[in-house]
Amino acid sequence: MALVYKLLNGTYSLRKCPKPSFALCPHLGNHFADYCSSSLQKTVAVPDKASSQRKTEGDLQGHHQREAGLDIPFPEEKPEVSFEKAIKDEMKEHFRRLKDDIVNHWIGPEGRPLHEVLLEQARVVWQFRGKEDLDKWIVTSDKTIGGRSEVFLKMGKNNQSAVLYGTLSSDAPHDGESRRSGYCAMISRIPRGPFERKRSYDWSQFNTLYLRVRGDGRPWMVNIREDTNLTQRTNQMYSYFMFTRGGPYWQEVKIPFSKFFFSNQGRIRDAQYQLLLDRVTSSCTFTQNYIIFCETTPISSVGFTLADKVDGPFFLEIDFIGVFTDPAHTEEFAYENSPELNPRLFK
Repeated sequence: MALVYKLLNGTYSLRKCPKPSFALCPHLGNHFADYCSSSLQKTVAVPDKASSQRKTEGDLQGHHQREAGLDIPFPEEKPEVSFEKAIKDEMKEHFRRLKDDIVNHWIGPEGRPLHEVLLEQARVVWQFRGKEDLDKWIVTSDKTIGGRSEVFLKMGKNNQSAVLYGTLSSDAPHDGESRRSGYCAMISRIPRGPFERKRSYDWSQFNTLYLRVRGDGRPWMVNIREDTNLTQRTNQMYSYFMFTRGGPYWQEVKIPFSKFFFSNQGRIRDAQYQLLLDRVTSSCTFTQNYIIFCETTPISSVGFTLADKVDGPFFLEIDFIGVFTDPAHTEEFAYENSPELNPRLFK
């Protein structure tokens, strides 16, 4: 009876412990665990359960390694999110950009020698060779006011150009206020420096905007914007027309800066102002003892607008956008002014 009692007690203990090992069931003896293990191998009818009970510690480690190879996340392996570390890394990046700006100011733009920059005759400002180049631009349409035009931007064939395409619709939105609609645009983002400081472009040594494009025959408006903090001047820009000829061939478009005319909210103004190409210039108006208006007006972005009132699909493929110096172009400003139209210029 004592032997039967020990056998029953040992079987009950083994049911609680899934592995017949002394390390897993320390209250059992070595000989008794081996005996019960051999007896269970003979009595259990399902071979799968018996094989799982015969796993060694090495098999278990191999099983865990296979699970790790499958990238199965475990609760203890969750990545820790440290906002303090993220802020420190961001500050380090901004200070690195600030150091580069200071060094480049003494060495030359973009780290090049200053004499090399002063003697250059052409400069590529934007080119499209990857997704990071597309991220420098924004596309928009009359959908922002309830229109139906659509516009998209993607990389061209072999990642050697950018394709601006979509559908133009001149249907006015049914809001009871807007009477006209139908435009699509592509605008370059304002470049940012350290600590999100706005940057601008200095094209004072060049006199022509240079583009290599391929279109579908539609006329586009090329726009140059100045950075301003005044709300009443946010819709002001300098514009000129670019006529694409269609077909499979590329065309080189050269627009002198003197040809750009001044417009506000898409309307050409009677009083024209010359496009200033310096990085930082001042536009001030003085009275007897007071300054009425003073603002810096550097060039901040370039854009393309389609609004020819022809409904249907369109596309414009752009290889690069740059500036260069045309020695044959000596015109300073292409438009006339008079004291009646612009009295500020004649004081």
